[in-house]
Amino acid sequence: MTRFESDIRAQNIFLCCCNVSGFGLNPFPMSNTFSCLNIHWVFSTKERAPVLVPDLRERLWPYMGGIARQNGIFPKCIGGVADHVHLLLALPTTMGIAKAMQLIKTGSSGWIHHTFPHLRNFAWQQGYGAFSVGISQIAETIQYIEQQLEHHRTRTFKDEYLAFLKATAAISMTNTFGTRRRSYRTLRD
Repeated sequence: MTRFESDIRAQNIFLCCCNVSGFGLNPFPMSNTFSCLNIHWVFSTKERAPVLVPDLRERLWPYMGGIARQNGIFPKCIGGVADHVHLLLALPTTMGIAKAMQLIKTGSSGWIHHTFPHLRNFAWQQGYGAFSVGISQIAETIQYIEQQLEHHRTRTFKDEYLAFLKATAAISMTNTFGTRRRSYRTLRD
């Protein structure tokens, strides 16, 4: 790869995968704030109720993307199945993980209540998982999110989530869904 090709590739990665605050899309920032915070979120419906039917999901994913964009968050991929959601989002430098999740969950549950009156008791589970994603993992993560329906024909949400936790060494397997307790809980009801 020539230096020119390398520079072009670096600019494309910068423009496609990262957020810049304080200026337009100048590919050569020096004195401004730069971040490349790609987060893969996973969260479920309250009590993992399978209420996200295909018609609802078809409309919910774009709505969640709109909430993200309206708040300066760049949605890269949103998907899921009847009982949980996966989002790959790039956060701006001014947004914390908890605030981003609060905006998306609150906005989407309000929309579900308004748009689908028979789901007026709908709620998201209180907790969530948030996993950082490096630039080299973005394409694989998008493919993973896009193939959720196929993926969950053979694997439960619990198995999937425990695998995420194990891969990131976030918590021991017995503490999340079962026997022992810690001072924190993940994906709590």
